[in-house]
Parts: sequence; C-alpha cells; structure tokens
Amino acid sequence: MRSLPDRQRVCPNCAGVLINAGNDLEVPRRDDAAGWYVLDVLLRAGVTFHSSCCDGPGWRPRTVRQVKERIQAAERTGTPLAQALTTRDPDEIGRGVMRVPSD
Repeated sequence: MRSLPDRQRVCPNCAGVLINAGNDLEVPRRDDAAGWYVLDVLLRAGVTFHSSCCDGPGWRPRTVRQVKERIQAAERTGTPLAQALTTRDPDEIGRGVMRVPSD
C-alpha cells in the first residue's frame, strides 16, 4: 500500500484541521453526547488511539465520570493531563507509579 505524504488535511465540511486519532479509535454513535465529550477531551489533550503492538492503544476513559476524576487528579497533582487520562486507576496519578502513554 502506498503511504500518503505528511501534510495537514482539512475537514471537507468545516475546513478545520483533521487529527490522526489512530486506527483503534471507536467513534461514538452520532447521538451519544457523553461519548463525544469524552473523545473531545482526549483528543484535545493529545491522547490518540494508535496501537503499540498487539495490545492496542492502552487504557482510555469511556465515561464522563472517569474523565472528570482524572482531570481533577491532574489538577491536584500537577500531572500532565494526557498522562492522567491514560492511567487506569486515578489513585495512582501523582504517586510516581504512572504508566507512560504508549502513543
């Protein structure tokens, strides 16, 4: 398969710059407002869904509650948001036992 050159691509509807979110992205249903909120927070923080081998992209929050817990922990501890958002257990955030995101 021929690889495409690295260049910015734009949305045909709004002309905004597209994000390469990764092949493992599961897009929420059109009417799933909470799912779109979670995805928006993740992508704005720089978290993507690229596989790092056979294990997929690693853990990602799926609910608004999970996102809010990690945002609060990141603010409380000074942990980078992308790192907090990819940590399965919010109690581990800021304790020095963080899993480095595989993205």
